Amino acid sequence: MRKIGLIGGISWVSTSDYYTLINKGINKKLGGLNFSECLIYSFNYADIKKNNDANDWDSTFNMLLKATEILKSGGAEAILLCANTMHLIADRLQEAIDIPLIHIAEETAIQIQNKEIKKVGLLGTKFTMELDFFKGKLAAKGIETIIPESEEVKDFIHYTIFEELGRGIATEETKKRYLEISNDLIKNGAEGIILGCTEIPLVIKEGDLSVPIFDTTLIHTQAAINFQLA
Repeated sequence: MRKIGLIGGISWVSTSDYYTLINKGINKKLGGLNFSECLIYSFNYADIKKNNDANDWDSTFNMLLKATEILKSGGAEAILLCANTMHLIADRLQEAIDIPLIHIAEETAIQIQNKEIKKVGLLGTKFTMELDFFKGKLAAKGIETIIPESEEVKDFIHYTIFEELGRGIATEETKKRYLEISNDLIKNGAEGIILGCTEIPLVIKEGDLSVPIFDTTLIHTQAAINFQLA
């Protein structure tokens, strides 16, 4: 089994999901008492959020690079960033390290292609929805991405990710609003919905919508399992 390094704490809620899903996935494949050989570097979310709010991605990059070096020194043979938004600097990080970084958007694009879908709706932080680091990976595979048009809707998603879902809080009211937003994207031609934040599965589950959902946490963790067992 190849050892992987997880960079988490962004938030601890999704990092816990990553650890659980990867271990269960390894055990399902190998049985017995076999579980994932992995290392975790978990940040204080407040430090990351402070950088994000100041648009200080250089400081965040340096923090993640240091974490990567620590994980590599512990024997990690690949790195996972356990958060979609952190992939804003994933390509830069990959250039700075000499072990693979398993990219969440690249793995998601493969799954969308497998379903022969050409147009998807994307939900996530404003960084993920508005910038090209995620959508660009999809476009490279010929997949069109649409996002909510309303600034109020984008602000609502962004706020609830940080202030509710990132703290493990999932209310029925928030779930209802997320489903309404998703259904608006479907009306605008989305053939699938990407849960482009590792906390959104707290409120949107398989079967909630009339089109396939692409849970990036599940997709990313499965890619990690495949790497470990390759």
